[in-house]
Amino acid sequence: MIFIQSIFAQNSIDNFLKPSDSLNKNRTKTVLISETILISGTIIGLNQLWYAHYPRSNFHFINDNKEWSQMDKAGHLFSTYHISRFGSEMMHWSGATKQHQLIYGAGLGFAFLTAVEVLDGFSSQWGASPGDVIANASGTVLYVSQELIWKEQRVTPKFSFHTTQFASLRPDVLGHSLNEQILKDYNGQTYWLSANLYSFSKGSKTPKWLNIAIGYGANGMISGNSNKNYLILAPKPEIFRQFYLSFDADLTKINTKSHFLKTFFSVFNTLKIPAPTIEFRSYGGFKFHAIYF
Repeated sequence: MIFIQSIFAQNSIDNFLKPSDSLNKNRTKTVLISETILISGTIIGLNQLWYAHYPRSNFHFINDNKEWSQMDKAGHLFSTYHISRFGSEMMHWSGATKQHQLIYGAGLGFAFLTAVEVLDGFSSQWGASPGDVIANASGTVLYVSQELIWKEQRVTPKFSFHTTQFASLRPDVLGHSLNEQILKDYNGQTYWLSANLYSFSKGSKTPKWLNIAIGYGANGMISGNSNKNYLILAPKPEIFRQFYLSFDADLTKINTKSHFLKTFFSVFNTLKIPAPTIEFRSYGGFKFHAIYF
């Protein structure tokens, strides 16, 4: 009896996650209400995490393009891309047309990150950044253009993270807890562009899930402005850029009839899988990682 109930529950979940063949108004309402609640909650959470401890100011712009070795810009592109993708996939689940999926998804990703930029603009500690807006637009364009040109996502931005020694030096800036460090410690973040090999060589014997990934990171950053590092800590940490080459997997290319697994793979396809990696450093030389996170 327990086995039969388990099978029934799995089938119910799978049927729920199966995209509608035509526009389903109830599902559309569910998508709109759920995302409104989720985005509102996320903005409130970000406000408490990033802005609550700093005074407000009049709305203003800043030029922060030289800060954090542009790691924050890579984060904006990554975030906007995947919010656009998730928005489009949820509209696909509701049965919306391809055109409406792209319009809604693109609008959702760009609008959400623009709202975050407005919070920056009213904070005395930060300011609205034109560079961030360009990065946000780039993430949206990367998603939409691939759907229009190839009708699939051949190149996917991904993320990986490892803890570093620098967070303990300035926990108020780089994060106290692991959750904060994942968002704030740019030294431990790596952003990837993961390309699916089979998609670029249709008909080959290459496994459909196999990707090659190019990553970008930076190290030695105690503050956004590298010139301030010396004032904070002596001796001054050496700041350098890191470039990576690694294998990856496109989980969405794994064949399955289960809509639960398809949803699971779609969510976790935001993360780069740990794999052997070659690291190239901006000051010269390289390092091999048997497994890189």
